[in-house]
Amino acid sequence: MKVAKFGGSSVASAEQLRKVANIIMDDPDRKAIVVSAPGKRSKEDTKVTDLLIALGEAYQSNQPYDNHLAQVIARFRDITSKLELSDQVLTEIKQDVEMTLTSDYSDELKMDAIKAIGEDSLAKVLSEYLKSLGVEATYLNPKDAGIIVSDEPGNAQLLDESFDHLLRLRDRNEIVVIPGFFGYSKQGRLVTFSRGGSDISGSIVAAGVQADLYENFTDVDSVYCVNPTIVENPKEITSLTYKEMRELSYAGFSVFHDEALIPAFKASIPVCIKNTNNPTGLGTIIVSKKETSENPVVGIASDTGFLSLYVSKYLMNRELGFGRKLLNILEDECISFEHTPSGIDDMSVIIRESQLPKDKEQKVIERIENELDPDMVYIERDLALVMIVGEGMNSTVGIAEKATAAFSKANVNLEMMNQGSSEVSMMFGIKSTGVDAAVKSLYKAFFE
Repeated sequence: MKVAKFGGSSVASAEQLRKVANIIMDDPDRKAIVVSAPGKRSKEDTKVTDLLIALGEAYQSNQPYDNHLAQVIARFRDITSKLELSDQVLTEIKQDVEMTLTSDYSDELKMDAIKAIGEDSLAKVLSEYLKSLGVEATYLNPKDAGIIVSDEPGNAQLLDESFDHLLRLRDRNEIVVIPGFFGYSKQGRLVTFSRGGSDISGSIVAAGVQADLYENFTDVDSVYCVNPTIVENPKEITSLTYKEMRELSYAGFSVFHDEALIPAFKASIPVCIKNTNNPTGLGTIIVSKKETSENPVVGIASDTGFLSLYVSKYLMNRELGFGRKLLNILEDECISFEHTPSGIDDMSVIIRESQLPKDKEQKVIERIENELDPDMVYIERDLALVMIVGEGMNSTVGIAEKATAAFSKANVNLEMMNQGSSEVSMMFGIKSTGVDAAVKSLYKAFFE
């Protein structure tokens, strides 16, 4: 049994949905289908989810939202008319919007329900289109599928009892089409995962039905070993481990939502990334274990938008609880951190800039100065993280030397270097302006 998830670019238009239907019909093992909301049809286009968010924000700020709703309706009308389907889903979209906005839900829950309309409506359209082609298929709401989540708007977490419900889907003979991105709380309220959460839904369904394979269809033939917008025609990765993909996803690889693999990983289900526009291509397979290759580095990832909070104090290493107190201050201020490289007398905390805006910076520094009495504390912004990833690195001599030499050749100074205890990745902090040069130099060192 296979579970196939189709991303926003795969369902962006009627033409794309025809490809999706052909892919589903081409393999009778594809029994559970998870879909995103329609994505961009071109670079200038707008994703349906973004249109729905604009609708919700207009309502919350007491602005007219009719134009936003009209754009959503127009997107779906374009699809249904070209597929020669009824306008039933258009009527349901209007009803869903009005019912949600007039409900007694909190603003957060209303926004979740509005955002989910894209996935929900597309699943209905796809199931109807499959039926029109003579395929035995049905739309299945996540509540009926048994996807039960925590009551955290915009950041739902799956509850384990969902898996018992999802397993029953194996007994169904027809193809089920399930909208991604959301589930239902025990109180029966619709709650969404974080943005990009349709990938999470696909992985959840695959784990729940104990699938033999989870296929994630997108608009690329495979995962590349480096960002193709930085390096022209980079090498493709044919196989990855879950750990490697998780590290790459965290550090800027946009193929997968970085939480998406967890359910599949826990259930040891192989994941294959494939291209809707080239479904016979090999793709990239993600597995628990793989054979080691000659090159221990499988990929290079980068991401911007970080800062470093640097704290120095003589004999810090002898002061019991210093690190805990520092992190407690961040917790009190609702700031999550990414990494904490440290020395004997100093400690750096790497934080996404969105977590610590400039208007909050002075308060955090004052608390650190008053509560920890450091010799020095400052914040350095505009940092980027560059990461080399590969499970074979821990048993290969000279990886760090090769990497640092590549930074030197690119004339990029290292602000921070850190290797996690998992030894799957090696991370470097640099100024954002040096990202492209650094990545190109690393690619040349490890892949050319």
